[in-house]
Amino acid sequence: MSSTDTPIEPHRHTLRSPRFWLAPLVVVTAVMSSLAYFYLGSIVDPTGHLREFPMAIVNQDVGDVLPGSDEHRNLGTEITAAVLDEIDPDRIDLQEMGISAANSGLDSGTLYGAIVIPSDFTKRTSILAQGSVVPGDIEKPVITVYSNPRAGTFAKGIVDLIGSSATTTINDTVGKQLTEQVQSTLAESAPDLQLSGGARLTLAQPINVLNVEHNPLPDGTGAGLSAFYFSLLLILAGFTGATIVNSLVDSALGFVPTEYGPLYIDKETTRMSRVTVLLVKWAIIVVLALIVSALYMWIGSALGMYAPRGLLMWEYGALAIAAVGITSVSMMSVFGTAGLLVNLFLFIILGLPSSGGTVPIEAMPKVFEWLATFEPMHQVYISTRAILYFDGHGAAGITHGVTMTFVGLLVGVVVGLVVSWIYDRRGFHRSPDARLPKFADQL
Repeated sequence: MSSTDTPIEPHRHTLRSPRFWLAPLVVVTAVMSSLAYFYLGSIVDPTGHLREFPMAIVNQDVGDVLPGSDEHRNLGTEITAAVLDEIDPDRIDLQEMGISAANSGLDSGTLYGAIVIPSDFTKRTSILAQGSVVPGDIEKPVITVYSNPRAGTFAKGIVDLIGSSATTTINDTVGKQLTEQVQSTLAESAPDLQLSGGARLTLAQPINVLNVEHNPLPDGTGAGLSAFYFSLLLILAGFTGATIVNSLVDSALGFVPTEYGPLYIDKETTRMSRVTVLLVKWAIIVVLALIVSALYMWIGSALGMYAPRGLLMWEYGALAIAAVGITSVSMMSVFGTAGLLVNLFLFIILGLPSSGGTVPIEAMPKVFEWLATFEPMHQVYISTRAILYFDGHGAAGITHGVTMTFVGLLVGVVVGLVVSWIYDRRGFHRSPDARLPKFADQL
């Protein structure tokens, strides 16, 4: 046989195929590009993407008579109307409510902050105006901007920014009115008396703005990040744990070879249906979920993590790990090796940026708001945050989060069982001598 008739060796033929070189380049490039887009896209411009950010404005002012006028005025009502008119409702959902409702919203995490005008606001403003020309001790009227650190550290910064903008406008408006009123009063009653420079400065900025944290976080919360990182640990336990379990079980049953350094072990394939193997993997995942969740709580406690509802956190942690792990195994059973990429996108690439654990969902592009409606990471985060920071309050997110976790678990179970059963019935057995349908032989 001449050299020209010598067949090309199989591995040389594979290396000459463009598909061999393009496949890893295309897949890795696509995955990394997705990571960059979703991770950077979720944080680069939070104020620009601000949308229906929930806050409250509380007017407790009872009103009073200002100098130079016999008319009873309520500056708190006027300020509230001015702020509501100035705020863009599409960006900031500033809700007018009473102090009890505001406190309830802050306690449950449904509000990120509140602007509170006290009952003596107009009275203190009147005293300040009189004190600018009459000797005596005076205090500026106060407006308090409450932030909610338990709803997220980034959200607190946004509240402070919104509060600063609103109160600056209030200060300028009230200061201008107050200065004009005092000057008008002096012109009528004491035309020879002029406002001092100090009085003018005081009247120009008459309001003292206090930035206060509502129910500050205790030590051991990582400044409000412990809930996010604990949620990430739960997702990783389910996702990574499922990948390891899937690999080890398939190797032990002879479905895939095992390598230990230079050793290559190819066991005889066990005659087990896909459904049976899937159930075995699920059983291991459930046991692991109980163990790993307990270990997380023990390690967190040893490190000083704040977790007043430890038992509830362990129970939900086990549920979350099991739900993510069972769904991950189902995806690998349905899609094979490609299931790893499906899981990577579902739980990590799309999950982390849409969790709301760092930047609030209301400060992200709308695509992340849509992803948060079903992405597992968001459901796990709001449940974990509710347990760690809001005493397991249902309105804080645990009711919705637990419900969605069960929905995700149910979807994973149904998809895994149904598709695996179909594969078994159609003859897609996991054995070298299995009789496959004709179209599979052509792949």
